[in-house]
Amino acid sequence: MTFPMNNLPQKKVFVSGCYDMLHSGHIAFFEEAAALGDVYVGIGSDKTIWQLKNRKTIFPEAERLYMVKALKFVKDAWINSGSGIMDFENEFRSLKPDVFLVNFDGDSQDKRLLCEELGVEYKISSRIPHQGLPARSTTALRNECNIPYRLDLAGGWLDQPHVSKYYPGPVITVNIEPSQQYFGRSGMSTSSRQAAIDMWGTDLPDGDLERIAKMIFRFENPPGAKYISGSQDSIGITYPGLNLLEYDNNYWPHHIETVLDDDILDFIEKHIWLVPLYPRKSEFDPLFNTHIDRDSAKALSDAAYDCWKALLNKDLHAWGKASIRSFEAQISMFPEMMPSDVEEMLLKYKDHVLGYKMTGAGGGGYLILINELPIKEAIRVKLKRK
Repeated sequence: MTFPMNNLPQKKVFVSGCYDMLHSGHIAFFEEAAALGDVYVGIGSDKTIWQLKNRKTIFPEAERLYMVKALKFVKDAWINSGSGIMDFENEFRSLKPDVFLVNFDGDSQDKRLLCEELGVEYKISSRIPHQGLPARSTTALRNECNIPYRLDLAGGWLDQPHVSKYYPGPVITVNIEPSQQYFGRSGMSTSSRQAAIDMWGTDLPDGDLERIAKMIFRFENPPGAKYISGSQDSIGITYPGLNLLEYDNNYWPHHIETVLDDDILDFIEKHIWLVPLYPRKSEFDPLFNTHIDRDSAKALSDAAYDCWKALLNKDLHAWGKASIRSFEAQISMFPEMMPSDVEEMLLKYKDHVLGYKMTGAGGGGYLILINELPIKEAIRVKLKRK
């Protein structure tokens, strides 16, 4: 690899990441960056990694900083002061780099927009390993699980008979690729996913999807269980794409419809954004102080059907409105879903987006925002299609 001549003005090249479990893939990335100029590294703090990935680092931030700064390809490094996926923004603006180099899986619209604003060249790494060495990634080294997550986009709670007995209706789910690690107790079917991991390890088995989903549901809800996890969770992580699950006073839907149309799934991916909150607290009980009746169950059902139609028609404004109506119907029945601090967080966004709700039963997790334009500090999702 050819490095810039020392007697020429050096461009400032910025990179950012966690750099836990430092490996040859990281070194090759820094080497690629050093071919463009002087390399400056923003490192995610322990707190940020916990917020984004729900796991502690193997090496604390001081140790990670020491290792990265010791590398010959690195001009300087620091611990980023911010939080979330744009935790480096303050340092980035102060540094005023010439180039921002990212890995393919670190590409994001927020990073592109920041570079456009500041006139910084945005480059995606070719991720070529050093000659004679295998390709390495932290994800592969951690043996990340291939079992998906799921989001419910509307109708959540209708998979519980104590709700759908008042009025039948659908739950709308999408299947989420595990391209990043979402934190537990976040309303993204992490407990059902863990049940699948306990049974099969890192991959779901081949076979009939409904049978596999029922196996997860039964494993997670053994006889005598005090609280029955909704079947939308096990179905949501098993069935790819976009799904309509219709319930009528039963734990299992009487009809499942799956959409794998790329145009529709692209439309969803393009306009859905997740803002991290925090894992639900262990004492959180959404079933406290409920107000469930026919009118509220019908409002939830109607909103979910409208959401389904909007998604099939790729009608962004209709989707946003249906999402809000679905969420409001949920809150009217389960007011504990919306703690005061989450409500304050939502106030920052609700007047600037087309739609919103919370993941799962609320109380934490993620805000789901629907919008045409990118949302600062939000996470993109990748839908599983096969």
